[in-house]
Amino acid sequence: MSSAAISPGWFDHLNPNDLALLSRVAPQAGVAANDLVRDRAALTTVLAHPRAFELLFPPGEVGEVPVAPADLLVPASPFLAFALVVHRGWADLQSARYVAEWVGPRQRLPVLGGDDLRDFLASDKRRLFLTELLSSYTRVSSGSTWVHTTRGWRRRKFSELDPVRLASLLEVVPEGERPGVYRRLGDLALFLTGVFPDHTELNGLGPMDEARLLRMSGLPERESNLPPAAPAGGVGILERLGEHWYRLALRSLSGPLTGTMSVVADVAGSFVAARRTLNYLTDRHLFAGRTRWFGQEAS
Repeated sequence: MSSAAISPGWFDHLNPNDLALLSRVAPQAGVAANDLVRDRAALTTVLAHPRAFELLFPPGEVGEVPVAPADLLVPASPFLAFALVVHRGWADLQSARYVAEWVGPRQRLPVLGGDDLRDFLASDKRRLFLTELLSSYTRVSSGSTWVHTTRGWRRRKFSELDPVRLASLLEVVPEGERPGVYRRLGDLALFLTGVFPDHTELNGLGPMDEARLLRMSGLPERESNLPPAAPAGGVGILERLGEHWYRLALRSLSGPLTGTMSVVADVAGSFVAARRTLNYLTDRHLFAGRTRWFGQEAS
């Protein structure tokens, strides 16, 4: 497993408790503790070391390790917890002969290989992207805005866990804020299909909400030259919308791409691989504690 240079963004999120925990592991990983705050490759090595994961979470069988705040053995930020989950999954894949592929609610099939998941996580920027994505949903925003309609002013609710309500912000925010809304819609589609695929497939969008989202996003409801989409509100439709929302975020930017948005462009081109990677990480290390980390399943 390569210890390629790590993105600077990791250092923006790690707090003193996080660095103290990683410093305890550094000698076992062959890294000087002082190098953690200045050597990006050293930080990668420690994050991927199995002892770092074991220090943070209670021992248990793979797939049964609960990832939830109450279960942490030592104080640490959610960002570090998810960073270790992502790196533990990356390490697991190096020797995996097959991966369990999500094919439907409560249905997983063993698929030989896993090369595409290894390739996805081989990028430090993608690992940081997934870690930031997971961390961002431990606290979600909701509220309401006032919208002028033909019947006067009406209060419109929004929630970061409701794609329809979140998309409704596109109708009221200034044009300069639309890239951020599109980006967050893409994040939400990836989060729901990656971490809660069963719930998303069974309890996602209804036909009217699906049609509204497609219309607001400029996509046809069905394309005759494509095979039938997944059931309304299912993983398939949000995969399609998520990739499109990321691309709309990129197209609606007025200036050159920032480093973060360059990663968004990368993930937009490999959205299914990103979703499948999150499915893998969730099934192995997040499943038992999902609702405690993220609240109710997008209800």
